[in-house]
Amino acid sequence: MIAPQFVKPFVKHQKNDQNDAEAICTALMLANMKVVPTKSEEQQDIQALHRARRRLLNHRTALVSQMRGLLLDRGIPIALSSGRARRAIPEILKDRTNGLTAMSREVIGDLFDFMDQIDARITVFDRRIDAVFKSNEDCRRIARICGVGPKTATAVVAAVGDGREFKNGRHLAAWMELVPRQHSSGDKRLLMGISKRGDRHLRTLLVHGARSVVRWLSARPTPSVNGSTTSANDVA
Repeated sequence: MIAPQFVKPFVKHQKNDQNDAEAICTALMLANMKVVPTKSEEQQDIQALHRARRRLLNHRTALVSQMRGLLLDRGIPIALSSGRARRAIPEILKDRTNGLTAMSREVIGDLFDFMDQIDARITVFDRRIDAVFKSNEDCRRIARICGVGPKTATAVVAAVGDGREFKNGRHLAAWMELVPRQHSSGDKRLLMGISKRGDRHLRTLLVHGARSVVRWLSARPTPSVNGSTTSANDVA
């Protein structure tokens, strides 16, 4: 199996089945062509859990944005996060002095109830992911890394598998697009920002885990030479 972006440069003229087949055969003849490993059924099941949960999260974000926009049209602003919206919207609906009409209260109330249903389904998927995490030895081994939880560990196993396709950790990081994008030529090396290619969901989980570790270390007291404790911010 070859990734489509590696086959596309070999397509001649217009796209049709004959030209696609010829491009695939041409790409297969290259000795250094990168192939895509076939995923096991367990990896596909775990990826299905993550994709379904991510779809529900997107729906919840869209609902929060819609309710926020409807309230903002009536001059009632609320914060962007779903947690603050979950606390603020019931209070707004109970307040009879904010100028909301009966129809607008019903519409926003129905959307808020729908968000509660989505939250319940997300909780169900979280429990399924936790069950997969507890039953998989590879997931528990990856979770020993600081900042890696059940969701990140299961996502890594679903995307990477046993990791035999990678020579070392640097190759794995490059595959996840956690390295700077290069635009180099000869002796001139230009490193740019992290590209957006690769598995976006997995990269997002790893970045959030790294941020949590940095935030935890910045607030954790560290022992000094004389025995007193100082925070990481004081040391920095």
